[in-house]
Amino acid sequence: MEASKRQVTLVQVAPTPTAVIVEATTWEAFPARWPEMLSEVWSYLRQAGLETDRNVMLYRDDLPNVEVGVEVRRPFAPEGRVVPSSLPAGLAAKTIETGPPSPAGLAQAHAAVRAWCNANHHELEGTRWEVYGHWREEQDPAEYETEVYWLLRENSRGRA
Repeated sequence: MEASKRQVTLVQVAPTPTAVIVEATTWEAFPARWPEMLSEVWSYLRQAGLETDRNVMLYRDDLPNVEVGVEVRRPFAPEGRVVPSSLPAGLAAKTIETGPPSPAGLAQAHAAVRAWCNANHHELEGTRWEVYGHWREEQDPAEYETEVYWLLRENSRGRA
């Protein structure tokens, strides 16, 4: 979907506990890195018997410093490269990418949030993340949803 036609909303988000692998990488290397990182997290989670929810990717900056992992429902001790973390809390701009996740679609979703924030005078803090919906075998791939969030700076919150 074209960036200018996406719905973007402001949402107050609570911190969401995650189990992740943290890594500094490059945008060029990241597409090859994240599957291995996510697989390692899932391997640990199955062994630990932790209750889980959705897959997440958190980008702390433009380097990018990333966290790849899964929402979890209780605290746990770090094990190897898998560490406890949390999705941010605060006011965020959000849109939803529908359809199977693709680099182009996700890039358009992120661009839509940035453009909307700029047009509505909301300053981005720089931290952003994606939350991937649950896949069901009987689901129409066009109905799959990925939530895209950008955290707003404290000083820009509430401006119209």
